[in-house]
Amino acid sequence: MNALDFKFLIPYIPQLINSAKITIKLGVLSFGIALCIAIIVGTLRTLKLPRLLKVLFAVYVEIFRGTPLLIQLFFIYYGLPRFGILFKPFTAAVIGLSLNSGAYMSEVVRGSVNSIEIGQYEAAYSLGYSKTQAFLHIIFPQAFRVMLPTIMNYFSTMIKETSLASVLTIAELTRIGNQIYARTLSPFEIYITLGTVYFIMTYSVSLLSKVIERRISLWTR
Repeated sequence: MNALDFKFLIPYIPQLINSAKITIKLGVLSFGIALCIAIIVGTLRTLKLPRLLKVLFAVYVEIFRGTPLLIQLFFIYYGLPRFGILFKPFTAAVIGLSLNSGAYMSEVVRGSVNSIEIGQYEAAYSLGYSKTQAFLHIIFPQAFRVMLPTIMNYFSTMIKETSLASVLTIAELTRIGNQIYARTLSPFEIYITLGTVYFIMTYSVSLLSKVIERRISLWTR
């Protein structure tokens, strides 16, 4: 059995660094949009809404939770052009990742808001807060503490899911790794390297999550 030799990767380091930057950009941007979607959809689903809106939100959540992300990316990039809707590869990936994770995280937001005791609302109203003020200043800060660990876990997951964007010809980390493998025919070294880079990125998110949780814990004491 031949020993692993990573020396052949040295000329490809600049490519790997650039592709890692694209992966981080894709992951962070998609997560930010997904979080906004999750907060809006998850919060609205805790309210008394017209039946049509309830159905629309439920359909969105169930479709994107019930179908594979890869199929969603294919549909957005390769399917929508048949209806005259075209996106650049990076934009299509952001839309797909955002809508997919937004659907999952919206359920986390909804569950976190619903976990706050009704007495918190009553106490806020007794102090003269309006419904909006009560939610922004009393309910959501408490719900945010509940949802934060799970939300940050989805951030880590999204960093890994950006690898699926390689099917949209985006020069992110996995696609560049596949191209290097095709040239060198050395799968173990390149995929071990890719796995290490992904681990560093996701572990960094985990550390960031712990820092944020500690800060929030100190602020709310």
